[in-house]
Order: sequence, then C-alpha cells, then structure tokens
Amino acid sequence: MKLIGRLLLIILIGLLGLMGWIAYHTWQFSSIQQQVDPIAPIEISEAVVTHLSEALQFQTISNLDARLIDSSQFEGMKGFMADTYPLVDSLLEKKIFNDYGHLYKWQGSDPSLKPAILMGHIDVVPVPEENLPLWKQEPFSGKLADGDIWGRGAVDDKVNVIGLLEAAEYLLAKGFNPKRTLYFSFGHDEEVLGKLGAQAMVAYLKEQNVEPEFVLDEGYTLTKGLVPGVDGRVALIGIAEKGYCTIRISTSIKGGHSSMPSDETAIDVISTAIAKLNEHPFPERITYPMKAFMKNMGPEMPMLNRMAFGNYRIFEPLIMDIYSKTPAGAALVKTTMVPTIFHSGVKENVIPQVAKATFNFRLLPGDELESVMAHLKAYIDDERITYETVSYQPPSPVSSDQTWSYTQLDKTIKEVFPKTLTSPNLVIGATDGRFFYEICDRVYRFAPYHLTPETLGMFHGTNERIGQEDFKDAVRFYVRLMENVSEGDQ
Repeated sequence: MKLIGRLLLIILIGLLGLMGWIAYHTWQFSSIQQQVDPIAPIEISEAVVTHLSEALQFQTISNLDARLIDSSQFEGMKGFMADTYPLVDSLLEKKIFNDYGHLYKWQGSDPSLKPAILMGHIDVVPVPEENLPLWKQEPFSGKLADGDIWGRGAVDDKVNVIGLLEAAEYLLAKGFNPKRTLYFSFGHDEEVLGKLGAQAMVAYLKEQNVEPEFVLDEGYTLTKGLVPGVDGRVALIGIAEKGYCTIRISTSIKGGHSSMPSDETAIDVISTAIAKLNEHPFPERITYPMKAFMKNMGPEMPMLNRMAFGNYRIFEPLIMDIYSKTPAGAALVKTTMVPTIFHSGVKENVIPQVAKATFNFRLLPGDELESVMAHLKAYIDDERITYETVSYQPPSPVSSDQTWSYTQLDKTIKEVFPKTLTSPNLVIGATDGRFFYEICDRVYRFAPYHLTPETLGMFHGTNERIGQEDFKDAVRFYVRLMENVSEGDQ
C-alpha cells in the first residue's frame, strides 16, 4: 500500500508540475501585435470605382493553349491601362513581356536602397457556361450594384492590378518621388502557371542583377469570421505557399464482354487504389508558418485557445484534431490529396482494359515529389499500377516575418485598417510570387480587401465582387504602402 501511495503522490506532483508549467506559459503568452496609430483616410476619387468596373469588362481569360486566347481582350486591357493611367504610362519605364505582361519601373532617388516589387495579374479564369445562371450579375459586366463592383477578376486579381495603378497615378499627380525604386509586375498567365508572364519577368530581372528588398503578391486578405476564436478583423500575411503536384495512376488488364466479367476489372483496381489512399491521408504536422500564426494570434484568443497555442508542444494532438475537422483547417496542417479526374470505359457492354485516375496534391513546406510518390506506392501496394507525374511545383521557401519589410507591411495594414490584428500564415493556393524567390528571399502575399465565410467561395466561383468602399480602401493601402517602403530605411 505504501508503494501505491508513493506512486500516486509522484503522479500527483507530476500533474501539479505540468499544470503549473502550462499556467506559467499561458500567462507569459502575451500579445506581440505591433502598436500603430491609424492615419486619416486618404481622399480617393470616385473614378477608381469606374476604372475597376471598366477593367472587369475585358475578358482576359488565360489558357495553356495560346490558340484559345482572345487576344483582342488582352489588347483592349493593354490599351485601357495606358489610356487610364497616363502618368504611369509616360513617366515610368515600361517593358512588355510576351505581348501582354507588364513590368513598370519607378526609379527611386537613392540607388543604395534595394527596390520593392509589387505584383498582380491581369488574367482571369473562365466562367463555365453551366454556371452563368448562378450569377446575379453578368460575370464580365463590371456592374455597379448593391454597393459592389461585380465581375470575374474583382478579387482575383484585377483588384490588385488596378489598385496599384490607381495608387501610383495618385502619387505621381501629387509629385511624389520615391527614394526606393518601385517595380510593378503584372503577369498575364498566372492562372496557367505564369511561364510567359512572371517567370519571364524574373529571368529579365535576374539578368539586370535586380535584388529586391521584398516582393508583395496576392494571397491572404483582411478576414472576418475566418479565424476561430477571434471576432474582429484579422489580416493574414502569407510567408510561404504550398507546393502543387498532379500525379496520374493507371492500370491495364484484360477486358472483354460485360456478359462474362472477370473477378476484377481495371475500374476495380483503380477504385481500390483510391479507397486505400483515402484511408491513409498524409500526417498532420506544424510548419513554421503555423507556429508563427499561433505565436501571433494565440494571445488574442479566448483562454482555452490561448492555453493550447501557448503550449502547443503539449496540446499538439488536440490542435491537429481540431484543424483536421474542416477542409480549410486541414489544408494548413497537412499535405492534401484528392482525385479530380477518372477515365475508363467506352461502351456499356464492354469491360474496359484501361482505367486512370488523376490526383492533385498541395504540399506542405518540407514535402516534395519523392515523398508524395513514396506515400502513394506504399499504401496502394499494387504492381499493376503505374505512376505518371503530370505537373510539379515544390513548396515555396518560407519568408521571414522578422524583417523590416514585413514590419512595414504590418504597419501599413494597421494604419489604413484600424484595430486589425495581423499574423503570418501559409497560403494554400499557388501565386506568381513563388517564382520571385529566385531573386529575393522575402516574398509576401497579401491583398487589401475583406473576405468573410460568405464571400470566400468567390475565388474561381460565382458572383465574384468587391465592395466599392472596400476597393477605395485597397487603393489607400497601396498609396500608404508606397509611401512607407519608398521613404523608409531598412
């Protein structure tokens, strides 16, 4: 009995010690939000709303097959940019890449300061014909209705292109002269891998020995209701993005007439492989962007969340369980995989000899093609199946959130959008920004407009739109950002 009593005492002391450790770290887990005074709203003309509306009317739909691109729409957009922003067009150095990609250079007065590159893309994804009845306004109308600007590209990504051009035109009209050189990079094929736009621009900048202080591309936004436990506005700044990988699995076995089926068909083999992979997802893990998010947002959350994030090594299984319950949460803590295409069969009474399934993967930082392929082969475990890599883009490097440029971005957000919390995060989609790591290790992703759970589905979806006042604030953000980064010292 004495031995049992001693063991219970040891366990009790251990539990008390653990509770004390958790309490101490929770108490020490205090806010690290930068304190910034808001600025008075910059006066922005109503014309900016009209200009974005006009830009949305150009059907600049990119396509991997250049023969399917409507060049007249891209030519129209090019002419619109030149005519609508005459100061930008005449006073800044402009270079066109592969007909439609734009790179502007606003020469700074201090050559010792590394330049900043601000990005957007002018191309958009198509609107499937079957989705047209779901749109409340015509997708390429640029309609001004219900306080919004409607149209494909309103948030992805002409808001950034037109927002940057409006801000630059505004500052040029005011006689502003930046100390730091500013580049504006507007690709025209971001939605189809960026080879002719962003990648060509990076190659050019590399040839010119341009080494940017930082790069800012599209990415996360000002969110409300998207960060659990936080009621207010949160600006999420992407410091890395997941990799992109597509792999096709296939098999070829004996077919025949449907009246004499074998025990297993090609469809059975591939279906079984899909089922096995669904039963064995990639494991969850915490990457640096997730750690940085917990460090920045944990102290701003209710006590239970704060305790879990402040002691994440202890509560990691609980955190992983919570995040894995939703698609958006799971995407932040594991490499995801999903079958997106299935091909087999030609006639209802013919057993197909061949079956194929295409999987799309989004890779966490640290994962790569080899680890993905190893996962598939280990869990499918069927020698009859072959594997083909259709496309692969590795996860981006992770940009530091402890830099002068990140601090300026954080500061500008809080100056223009008061009472906003900020945090680094991992971007789960792909952007043109990933190509710029070749010339710069400080690539950030943020777009200055609001998203809520209700409007999150606009990306590549239906009823894409942005509030008219929201767009004016986006222009204000870019004006202030140019002032902050072009006059400050790193």
